[in-house]
Amino acid sequence: MTEKVAVLLPAYNEELTIVKVIEDFKKALPHADIYVYDNNSSDRTNELAAVAGAIVRFEPRQGKGNVVRSMFREIDADYYIMADADDTYPAAEVEKLLEPLRAGLADMTIGDRLSNGTYEKENKRGFHGFGNNLVKGLINRLYRGDYNDIMTGYRGFNKLFVKTFPVLSPGFEIETELSIHALDKRFKLVEVPITYKDRPEGSESKLSTFSDGFKVLKMIFNLFKDYKPLVFFSLLTLLFFMVGLLVGIPVITEFANTGFIDKLPSAVLATGLMILAALSFVAGFILDTVVRQNRMQYELKVYDYYARSEK
Repeated sequence: MTEKVAVLLPAYNEELTIVKVIEDFKKALPHADIYVYDNNSSDRTNELAAVAGAIVRFEPRQGKGNVVRSMFREIDADYYIMADADDTYPAAEVEKLLEPLRAGLADMTIGDRLSNGTYEKENKRGFHGFGNNLVKGLINRLYRGDYNDIMTGYRGFNKLFVKTFPVLSPGFEIETELSIHALDKRFKLVEVPITYKDRPEGSESKLSTFSDGFKVLKMIFNLFKDYKPLVFFSLLTLLFFMVGLLVGIPVITEFANTGFIDKLPSAVLATGLMILAALSFVAGFILDTVVRQNRMQYELKVYDYYARSEK
């Protein structure tokens, strides 16, 4: 049985590079289907992609996450390769991403730009290296991961991962969401070092270092709350408890010495903080039970997918 490989290229105003990227993937994977999803480009991206032989589709909702959602829903294949259309990732190294998927060693493979040092040499955008390291450190610490490169856009997936992944983020947070979902649901991950080169002259990045960086941090925060509510609300409990203790100790000391409470506002505030601490702890336990049930349902969904795919 011949395997079916789909190359997924989200594109927004990439007329300078789209033809070369398509041709490079055609050389590397002659039998693959190459999909270009145009995300409201105002240049000739979709026209050039069609002439170059790609399957062109359109996503009217702006944002890379919206594009990936449509790709994962609409495209059927055995293996998927996702890359940016800006000619920064090497199509010639695509087999590095496919091999662990074919061997069953990975559900998602990650093109690691950072291990061989090419990203530091090629990337000319300020703060991107700092942002990558910050996000990597947060995710590895919060989710007990061992990622080298969180934000890479060069990834491979098997069909199981694609068809059971719920895309929530609308924009460039999608890479972060993919990484956290894979860790939380215990998918098999393999990182493979790849070479990286910066965009060619005249091609402009669509990333905004600070606004998109803030969105990524917000995504990490939200998914941490959603996936690990007991830890999240326990930290809130500790915060409320410590502040309540700080405010309440002078009140308790005063009452022990005089039998009276003159600092009534402090007493009310301390009591309120302690109540919030208790409520936060209880909420964490309840939500942890809900998340555990969700994980069980997700595992059953995966088993159901296996059963249907084997028929």
